[in-house]
Amino acid sequence: MTARAKVPPRGSPGAGHAPGSVAVRHALLRWSVLASAVALWQLTARAHGSVYFPPPVDIARHAVDLWFSGPVGHVFLTEEAVGNILPSLGRMAAGFGIAAVAGIALGIAIGRSRRVYALCDPVLQFARAVPPPALVPVFVVILDFGTPMQIASIVLSAVWPVLINTAEGARDTDPLRIEVAAVLRLTPLERLRFLILPSALPRIFAGLRLSLSLSLILMVFSELLPGTADGIGFTLTDAQSRSDLLTVWAALVLLGALGHLLNTGLLAVEKRLVGRGRTTTT
Repeated sequence: MTARAKVPPRGSPGAGHAPGSVAVRHALLRWSVLASAVALWQLTARAHGSVYFPPPVDIARHAVDLWFSGPVGHVFLTEEAVGNILPSLGRMAAGFGIAAVAGIALGIAIGRSRRVYALCDPVLQFARAVPPPALVPVFVVILDFGTPMQIASIVLSAVWPVLINTAEGARDTDPLRIEVAAVLRLTPLERLRFLILPSALPRIFAGLRLSLSLSLILMVFSELLPGTADGIGFTLTDAQSRSDLLTVWAALVLLGALGHLLNTGLLAVEKRLVGRGRTTTT
């Protein structure tokens, strides 16, 4: 008596389409939407012929000439890119890194104690409600203009989403697992490593993605202030003062591309550590 082969249900990934082909189709669909938007932008800009709304082809050509036409030994980066893009990315990386480490550490410490969480929650909610750019003038007064002020403004704005989400994730740890850990006599470090952190990871990454966006915003905003000598924000204000609209548009497109690439990289790390089915969208 032969066994009957199981037929995958209609609409499932195995019903006529391999998972790889489905992923390729979704990727092609996403890129086709982007290509259609760029094509519409190109046609509209060519039809109007306005200097305030240049075509994307002209913007891309200007961006390549301005930032990515350098020697091979410098990874095709020009002196303009080395002098403005890299300093901005360095400030953003420093601010985001400090905010991530401090937010995760404080969030776990606060989230594991109900009393501490109840005492700190009003302060956390108040700090989260303050618009991040509003803190920049305070740091200008305290630290004056310069890189320390810019990094401090990024840290004190980006730390709250990580801290609050981490605290919530630590509080949501299954009490039954905590009781099992007590029965097994796990040390506090073992509980943190094998129980609390894995449980809080989805919320932690949700906070990290929000903080990454805030870090990019504060990086640019802090570089728009007087006294700044380099950075992408400085490039924007300098180009605006010279009515160099192609450079203004190129900087805006560059910021959008950087935000997308950084978010995609963080999402890839999240999928690897947390799992594809448990990632949290923000």
